[in-house]
Amino acid sequence: MRVLIIPDKFKGTLAARQAAAAMGRGWKRVRPQDQLDLLPMSDGGDGFGEVMSALLGARERFVRTVDAAHRPLRARWWWEAGSRTAIVDTAGIIGLAMLPPRRFHPFQLDTTGLGRVLAAVARLNPRRCFIGVGGSATNDGGFGLARALGWRFLTREGSELGEWQHLAHCKKILPPGQKLRLGRLTVALDVVNPLLGTRGCTRVYGPQKGLRPEDFPAAEAALRTLSRIAGQVTGTAAALIPGAGAAGGLGFGLMTFLRAQPMPGFSIFAREARLEARIRAADRVITGEGRFDRQSLMGKGVGELLSLCNRWDVPCVVIAGSVPAGFKPRKSLAGLYALDQITSAGKALHEPLVWLSDAAARAAAGPG
Repeated sequence: MRVLIIPDKFKGTLAARQAAAAMGRGWKRVRPQDQLDLLPMSDGGDGFGEVMSALLGARERFVRTVDAAHRPLRARWWWEAGSRTAIVDTAGIIGLAMLPPRRFHPFQLDTTGLGRVLAAVARLNPRRCFIGVGGSATNDGGFGLARALGWRFLTREGSELGEWQHLAHCKKILPPGQKLRLGRLTVALDVVNPLLGTRGCTRVYGPQKGLRPEDFPAAEAALRTLSRIAGQVTGTAAALIPGAGAAGGLGFGLMTFLRAQPMPGFSIFAREARLEARIRAADRVITGEGRFDRQSLMGKGVGELLSLCNRWDVPCVVIAGSVPAGFKPRKSLAGLYALDQITSAGKALHEPLVWLSDAAARAAAGPG
């Protein structure tokens, strides 16, 4: 058989390329004669840069910047010189996983470090630039990014604001004297939330980053003021665009301050990987992620892949770290394996390569 192995990351344990390699080893143990196509996947979340750079043949570059807490950082990004394509992965610059748990409150964190990276990217005059925004620690609406690029946020008295939670006091935003040139800038989105409201970044994703319910009014007021004044200055109204709330409103900030075009991260990956052709050429598809649940079917990579497999009538197997009890996906599956059902959750977390390979061997041996 021709088998397409295309997992997303197993968040907190394995990158997508590690997961693909482990699945391939397990499958080959049982069916060594099969032809495997290993294709690590990203939907715009953590690992976007690594996956896209492999697809495009881009090389690593490094730049001095700061993380979300303004601690010094040597950050990587990727550059493909032939097409003048830049790839930036937010999770590796201002990512939540980079910070000590519970040491910093989101009011102390911002997107300044990403702005400094983009300033370095612009010096190479790219024709196109992809930014994956998943996994951020921030909730500043792109305020730090904008300041790093020369935008100024002033109170009624003319003093400059330096912290995003005080944006409710902002009365004027001044643009920089020089426009940043990043070519065709695309923001790769892994969620479709708006900036504000009950489905906005503060209430939906803020608690994961440390925002408490008592922080919500101040955070919402800050982002609402930012949206209103920035919209007047730039002539954009991005707050309601699906994905404006991605990465704590960074989606909004990139659309507003840099005129970025939003696009689902999975769609970017699928286009560059020529995914539909690879699915149609396969006899079976094997995918997976850390947790397979209802959210997986709401625009996430694995869910979108299942839709394509169903469309082309190619059997698809899902291997996940965990699956909620009683969860039955609407999409048809050729098999579903959960590592925490094959072994204990503790063993699956401590030896993910071993158990992911074991699950792939089981999938190769027969239906699950």
